[in-house]
Parts: sequence; structure tokens; C-alpha cells
Amino acid sequence: MGAWQNTGMSYLVLARKWRPKRFAELVGQEHVVRALTNALETGRVHHAFLFTGTRGVGKTTIARIFAKSLNCETGTSSDPCGECETCRAIDAGRYIDLLEIDAASNTGVDDVRELIDNAQYMPSRGRVKVYLIDEVHMLSKSAFNALLKTLEEPPGHVKFLLATTDPQKLPVTVLSRCLQFNLKRLDEQQIQGQMTRILEAEGIAVEAGAIRQLSKAADGSLRDGLSLLDQAIAYTGAGGEGGALGDAAVATMLGSVDRTRVGALLSALADGNGSALLADVATLAEFSPDWGGVLDAVSEALHRIQVRQLVPEVSVESDGVDVDAIASVVRPEVVQLWYQMALNGRRDVGLAPSPRAGFEMTVLRMLAFRPAEGGAAAPAAGTSNRASGPAAARAALAAQAAPDTAPAPRAASPSPQAAPTPAPPRAVVETPAVRPAPEPARAAPPVEPLPAAMPRAEAPAPAATPKLRTLDAHQWLDLVADLPLRGPVRELAASAAFVSLDGAVLRLALPEADEHLKAPIMVHQLCEALAGPLGGAPQIRFETAAASETVTLHERNARERDARQANAEASFMSDPDVQRLMSQQGARVVPDSIRPFEERGFQ
Repeated sequence: MGAWQNTGMSYLVLARKWRPKRFAELVGQEHVVRALTNALETGRVHHAFLFTGTRGVGKTTIARIFAKSLNCETGTSSDPCGECETCRAIDAGRYIDLLEIDAASNTGVDDVRELIDNAQYMPSRGRVKVYLIDEVHMLSKSAFNALLKTLEEPPGHVKFLLATTDPQKLPVTVLSRCLQFNLKRLDEQQIQGQMTRILEAEGIAVEAGAIRQLSKAADGSLRDGLSLLDQAIAYTGAGGEGGALGDAAVATMLGSVDRTRVGALLSALADGNGSALLADVATLAEFSPDWGGVLDAVSEALHRIQVRQLVPEVSVESDGVDVDAIASVVRPEVVQLWYQMALNGRRDVGLAPSPRAGFEMTVLRMLAFRPAEGGAAAPAAGTSNRASGPAAARAALAAQAAPDTAPAPRAASPSPQAAPTPAPPRAVVETPAVRPAPEPARAAPPVEPLPAAMPRAEAPAPAATPKLRTLDAHQWLDLVADLPLRGPVRELAASAAFVSLDGAVLRLALPEADEHLKAPIMVHQLCEALAGPLGGAPQIRFETAAASETVTLHERNARERDARQANAEASFMSDPDVQRLMSQQGARVVPDSIRPFEERGFQ
């Protein structure tokens, strides 16, 4: 039964027994198979191939199938017969003209020189001698140098197949001599499908949850997944009579978190029940889990909940979590907030006094921003602060995402009088408005003096919008040239063209290619630099620049530089001595060698 063989009860592991023997049996590498198949069918087979990718995705397997395709006794094709002596010998790893070299243990130059010497001889049995060098990045520098010449111009009867998990360590000279194919990590559905087919062929019953756990633990490597499947079969006894591969047993073997416990955590958070939340954490602690892994499971569950909320037509797996119930009581923005907290908590667990303490602080942080009845977001019972609705959740999310750069805005104190109707948003403002600097007292409009008996607080003077000095396009360029700016802020000022200055609103035109320069911090620094020369900090608004209508400091400097260059060339060529050398001595001016004289170069 299963993978047991009748040769002395020797066991052939699933990864070897079910290794693909034809291109059609490969899983998840269609782009590589297509390229190799076309090369074999057209006869345009390169002499050196490099297969890159993580472990267990098929690099060596593809190389062996390729060797069979080149040497099959029925002829070169993309579909070797698999029955001839050559195909069977290659499958068994004993074909004399397929030389598999492990570069991790044969790193020296002497090993490579022996390979080069043997490459000069014709194949012993097949048409092509194939060298498969696994983990080729482990070769020493001298070994690579010895290999280069043969790799560039090998004999016609030799093909090189190189495989590596770390192509970044390969010399560029090697990469340039190979056709490179990157093998993709397999997704969980592909690994699940292959495991299901193998278990059906082996006659082993399995629960769907067990397959999901194993395919997730495989982490994109089919070979790792089949090794885990072997381990699970041995652990559960599923290969025996009546045995089955159960979900709970696989979870115990993998040390995985019981998904129902994750569901209980999220339900306690949704209910705002701090006692139940800490009780669930204590229950988890009895199993000594990887707390970072628990946060990963929480993040995955929150992802499924968010999909159910925002794209309900897409089906999601419950996997131990009551997705529908939680999605119906937790607002989408709070789910986003919790997700960011889980990700940040994953990073912080290793910095906490203990991993459990780090985990508890993460879920307690989530508890502080839970939904309450009526749509408000409030902390759990027993906490003193109360967050209010989506605005609080968004502010907390901003603080989580960028704690150093996104402080939550401070709310204005409520007025005892009726609140004024909020002004509609300004659609033309593209950057945060910078508050104008206070206008000097002499520029403020005249205000009637207050009676001596009247307290000043009862009749506050209306705030005056500062009126800045007049400015035109030419004055703007001179002003920017004199500003003590450096780095990106100076680049922003030099790339912006003047449009208008109306009161405190300064309109600038910025080319689309320079849109990245108008970051809020850059705009704020530019406003501060302009406050002195203009008599107050302006509110800057950007418009899309039209190249034919605007002039920037960069453009003016370029024109002046071109004019100086033209004058320098004309002055040099009209010099009598230069003309005499050219006419009498045959002298020639080296192109682009004339430079305008700049006094600062001689200071």
C-alpha cells in the first residue's frame, strides 16, 4: 500500500515516488515548460540554461526531463518516451551522460577543471552530454573563472544546466552566458491539488482542513509539502488500514494554532469583552504557541472578514472563524485598523519583555478601538478614554501606520453657541494649506478702540487675512534664486513657475514629471522660507504646468548657461591666434571642449 515497495519493505518517499517524469506532469511552471518545449521542437536549444527559484519548485526535475528529451532513444522531442533504457536510467539517476554535480560540496577550482577536461570527450551512450550543476552559486570565484570559457563556447555535444536558489551571488559574466528561467513559488491551491491527487492514488483518506494546513506550511515548495505529507501519514497512521489524515492531528503535528481559538479571540474583540479576550490568550498559552504565528493567523482571518465585507460576492473560507458574524458587527475601517495592529504587533513581539506579553499588548490595543452600539468606536469597559466613531479609528490607524510622521489631529473645543455650518471643501487645493504668518500690526485694518469699561475678550478683533507684497513672474525667479534653500525644497522652488499671487494665495505651476516634489513637508518649508520676503507665509496651490507658458528657475538658468556657452565659443573661434593656428598649422578644436570662463573657478 502507498509508497511501500516490494524490495525488502524499502520505502520510497512521496517526493521521489511522485517526481514528475514528463513536462506535462509539472505543476505551476508553465512559462518554463513552454519555452523549453518550443526550443526542443524547433531544434534551437541553447548550450547553457540557468534555473532559479526557491527550494522544491522543480529546478532539478526540469533539468532531468530536459536531459531525457535530448537523449531519448526515440529521438529528440519535448515528450520523451519514458520507457527506453536511457529514460529509465535518467529517472533512476544512473545515466552516465547526465552528470549531476553538487556545487555546495564541490566548490573548488580543481573540481571544475576536472569537469572541463571531461567535457571535451564525446558522450558514452547518448547524443548529448548534460552537466547539471546544482546550487551553482556556491562555486568559488576561481572555479567560476575556470568555468567561464567552456560555458561560453562548449563543445557541440555538451549542454549546461545550472540551478540555484540565490542568483544574486552569481557573477554577471555567468548570467550573461545563460538563458535564465525563474521558477515560481507554488500557491496553496496548486499544492493542495497535487496532494489530493497523490492521496487519492495512494488510497489514503484525508480531511480538507488537513490538506489546507499542510499546503500552507509548505510555503510555496511542493517538495517540502510532500515531505510534510509523509510526516503526517506517519504521525497519524493514515497509511494503515482504516487510518485517515485528520485535521486536528495535523494541527498538533505542525504545532499550528487551533483556528477556533483565533475565532474566539476575534469574537471577544468584537464584543468588547476584555475578560474573555484574556481568558482566550491564557488558553492559547497552555499550548506554548508561536505568538507571532498566532498574529499571522489573526491577520489572515481579518483579511477574510474584510473581503466578505467589501466584496461579498467572493467566497471565503471560514476556517474556524465565524466570518459572517464578525463582518456584520465590526465596521470595515476598524477591521483595517486591527489588521495594521496585527502586522505591527508581529514585528514587535520579539522586542517585548516576553512574546506572550507582546501578543497581549497587541490584542489589548485592538480592544481599545472596538465598535460600540450606534456606530461609535469605544474602548472596552474599564478604560477611561472613549474614541468616537470612524474618525477615531482613522486617526488611530494613521498613528499605527506612521507613528513618527502622522500625529492625530487635535479636535477643536465645542462652542457653547450653535456650531457654524462647515465650509465646503476647496477642490483646487492640492496640498495642505499652511497657516499664514501673523501680519505686522501696521498692516492690519484700523479697528475702533474699545471702551475702557468693556473687557477685551467680549469684543475680539476680527482676524485679518494678510496681504502679501506684489509679485510677478520675473520677480518670482529672482526671489527663488536668493532663497537660502537646499536639497528637495530648493528643487521644488526651482521647478515651479509663478502663476499669480492673490492676497495670501500663491499659485504655482509644476510640471507633471515633478509632482513628487510637492510633499507636504516640502511645501511647508517653502512657505516658511517665503514668509520673510513676502511679509507673511502664503498658501500655496499648485496647477499643472504647460511647458510653453511657464518659465522656471531651472529653465532660466539653462538659457543663461547656453548663452554663456555660445558667447564663449564665438569669442574663442574669433580669436586671431586661434584662427592662425587652424589655418596655418592645421589645428582642430576638440568638440565640446570649450567652456565659458567662470571667475569662481579661480578663487
